[in-house]
Amino acid sequence: MSDEATAVRLDPWARALLRCPVTGSELVDGTDADGAPVLIGTDGTRRLAYPVRDGIPVLLVDEARAL
Repeated sequence: MSDEATAVRLDPWARALLRCPVTGSELVDGTDADGAPVLIGTDGTRRLAYPVRDGIPVLLVDEARAL
């Protein structure tokens, strides 16, 4: 699967609504160690990464990985 197929593609207004379900911080694009796309919380004390599967952010607490 290509990066384009897994990248998060949202309108800016929809993207602005997404928040980390744990900290409430804004989420930014990132990649994990394998190069897979993730969304990363911007909280200064508790940074969490959420997977993106088939272009869909998985914003479940149980799926979060601490950075």
